[in-house]
Amino acid sequence: MSDKYLILIVEPTWDPASIPEGAMGEASRAHGVFAAAVASAGAKIVGGEALQPPAASIGIMPAKNGAPAVFTNGPLAETTEVVSGYYVIEAESLDQAKELAALCPTGDRLELHPIWEMSGM
Repeated sequence: MSDKYLILIVEPTWDPASIPEGAMGEASRAHGVFAAAVASAGAKIVGGEALQPPAASIGIMPAKNGAPAVFTNGPLAETTEVVSGYYVIEAESLDQAKELAALCPTGDRLELHPIWEMSGM
């Protein structure tokens, strides 16, 4: 049985408009190498996307006690790092997921989160 894991790609900054010419092609190739490594290990990428920059995000405080929901345009927090994208992978074990996640391209660091399977949802 395979388990699912979320890989968060954390960068010091993320604004596609400020990426130097050629860097996107280089990043695409690096992510292709990562995808090939996952496949050759017998694991599977089941999802993933690059995220838009923090300025495009929206914070939401849900409706509570009769008050309506409140929406706030991003960026939402003063931070020194942002999540620029993610993958969801299926791996045979936590050890395999750790090994594969360590191959994922990033300008800073990665976070690996086991996904809690909630059947019936």
